[in-house]
Amino acid sequence: MTEIHTPRLLLRRWDEDDLIAMADINADPAVMQWTGDGSVRDLEQTADDIERWEEEWDEEGFGLFAVELLGSGELAGFTGLTLPTSLPELMPTTGICWRLGRQFWGQGYASEAAHASLEFALQDRGLDRVVGVARVGDTASANVLRKLGMAPERTMTHPEYGHDLAVHSIDLTEYEG
Repeated sequence: MTEIHTPRLLLRRWDEDDLIAMADINADPAVMQWTGDGSVRDLEQTADDIERWEEEWDEEGFGLFAVELLGSGELAGFTGLTLPTSLPELMPTTGICWRLGRQFWGQGYASEAAHASLEFALQDRGLDRVVGVARVGDTASANVLRKLGMAPERTMTHPEYGHDLAVHSIDLTEYEG
């Protein structure tokens, strides 16, 4: 079982007790506004997401971690690594992403969790390069990418939704742990 402890968080694989909390996060329009077409996701869609994330762990040796607060045991959301297959222009590559419930914003959890995921990618999984993609205008995600040391690489248009995306990247030679 892959787990990562940070000062305030536990990054771990998913279990069935996470479904309701993650579905609540996915049902919040403010959380979802910068994701995909901005639509919220229901319980069934969230269950499908978690199943797909776990399959990626089994197939790729990495995936999206459930992010749990160490102090309370609450599920804050997810962070981790994924293959950005919905963005074929970026393939083959590995992307880093995160999504936290609104009550967990502004406390540094996204940066803390994403930093641990990036370290996992570059040092534990031996990846040479990781990308981060944020919608243009999503300043909170852009700030996390900057804190990770990722450099702006280019802008592209989402092939399905048509909005502009800012692609950032970092490779092992640039990473300062």
